[in-house]
Amino acid sequence: MKSIIELSNIAKAYTIGTEEIHALRSVSLEIYKNEYVALMGPSGSGKSTLMNILGCLDSPSSGEYILNGIAVAKMLDNDLAEVRNKEIGFVFQSFNLLPRSTALDNVMLPLIYAGFSKSERLKRGKEVLEQVGLGERMMHRPNELSGGQRQRVAIARALVNNPAIILADEPTGNLDSKTSVEIMGLFEEIHKNGNTIILVTHEEDIAQHAHRIVRLKDGEVERDYKNENITTVNSRLVH
Repeated sequence: MKSIIELSNIAKAYTIGTEEIHALRSVSLEIYKNEYVALMGPSGSGKSTLMNILGCLDSPSSGEYILNGIAVAKMLDNDLAEVRNKEIGFVFQSFNLLPRSTALDNVMLPLIYAGFSKSERLKRGKEVLEQVGLGERMMHRPNELSGGQRQRVAIARALVNNPAIILADEPTGNLDSKTSVEIMGLFEEIHKNGNTIILVTHEEDIAQHAHRIVRLKDGEVERDYKNENITTVNSRLVH
């Protein structure tokens, strides 16, 4: 199986005043194409730092990071931004949608940066909104949508560029339990369609949807194991 992410001895240290904080200490990890992985750990474990490095939002202090065949560890910010836009689809807890733009405009935004024509953007934007069950809501603005619908828009935006990986940071953190189940069902569908998903969460029940769980503690991988108790949701999506 082809690895899509290879981390070798990744470390990250910050200097705050006179103190040096080691957020990550020698993390090595391989994630394969079409895997569904949960990154877990308590506050201070290093999972947010690792997520930022995986998402090319930050660079490691040392170590190697190969993303889909590209060595990104020592890249400059501009190059990182290009890789990020092409290779990674982000889903955040707070949705991060533009409030005055329609669902469709929010979803098409990454395609503008990627240089697609207007007709291509419209075609692809509509496709992914249909895929997440929001075909009839594409002209609505975020304040006209429920929390679950907003997160579906964010997921559609993450999918629009056909990225190598979907990186979801606490994607159900702002949702009630019923809507959380629906969103996790949608991630199952996306995974079945062949996408690689990395889910960052501190919630055990959410992590149980992943096929592999990586637990961090004090900036190191404490456990990395196959999830034998996968929670599956009835995959009939609630529109």
